[in-house]
Amino acid sequence: MTSTSPQTTPLPTEMPPPALTVSRLTKSYAGRRVVDDISLTVPRGRIFGLLGPNGAGKTTTIEMCEGLRRPDAGTIDVLGMDPQRLCEKDRNRLGIVAQSGSERASLTVREMVAQYAAYCEDPWDVTELLAATGLAEKAASRIATLSGGQRRRLDVALGIVAQPELVFLDEPTTGFDPAARREFWELIRSLRDLGTTIVLTSHYLDEIEYLADSVAVIRAGRIMAEGTLSQIHRTHGDSATVSWTGPDGPQRRTVPDPDPLLRELLAAHPHLPDLEVRRPSLEEIYLDLVSEESPLEEIYLDLVSEESR
Repeated sequence: MTSTSPQTTPLPTEMPPPALTVSRLTKSYAGRRVVDDISLTVPRGRIFGLLGPNGAGKTTTIEMCEGLRRPDAGTIDVLGMDPQRLCEKDRNRLGIVAQSGSERASLTVREMVAQYAAYCEDPWDVTELLAATGLAEKAASRIATLSGGQRRRLDVALGIVAQPELVFLDEPTTGFDPAARREFWELIRSLRDLGTTIVLTSHYLDEIEYLADSVAVIRAGRIMAEGTLSQIHRTHGDSATVSWTGPDGPQRRTVPDPDPLLRELLAAHPHLPDLEVRRPSLEEIYLDLVSEESPLEEIYLDLVSEESR
């Protein structure tokens, strides 16, 4: 008689805690809310895109997550920590690449990266980091001679020299030409492939669509949609526009479900010319979500210098 070993059920794999959890976050300037009761969750090892027009509250949200601004209300958990109470060692677990470009233009690229590495407990090897960020050929070049795209690569190198677990990228490709943007996108994806979690703010839909594993759309400080792009498309793009040419000329109608209208039209006109059914594109969904955006950016810029960091 042949005995068989009992089958064992594999234990479920425990999911790691999120890299970033934001709950009921609020921030006001002069009594006006720029960030209005938002909640977000960013899984580890993913690219999370925060998408919205200028003045939507993206930068303020990210600065609070970085610990650079104190929220009026709500909680932020960054790698299990309060960003307002990070010691130097814990702060090295975060990489911050802000909108402003690299300074100290008289230094070479290698000198600049080496200076930053000297302050880190376990930094990237400088030569390896320059290669990973596409700056190896510019190592001996002074920062003043770099192009805009190369400076942003240097900003990223400085932001990740400490080998952080979580990187914040705020509008990283503003002002880039198309070729430079594509090169930068590949750099960001390579960081994700190394296990780095990335929070990316942008108002470029194509950038978020290409890079992000999940996304939130923010308008006037409020989250209007969150999920993968396909989830947002299903949730907010569930209407269809039916167009055709009838006896009274070109016609168009937007309906939640096009099937009843199609049956009605084809029953009355079996050979109806130019009949077309079109669902909204991601760009149209996004524009619809942010169409009532309030002009908060000017308020933010006027007041930011008065707000204590």
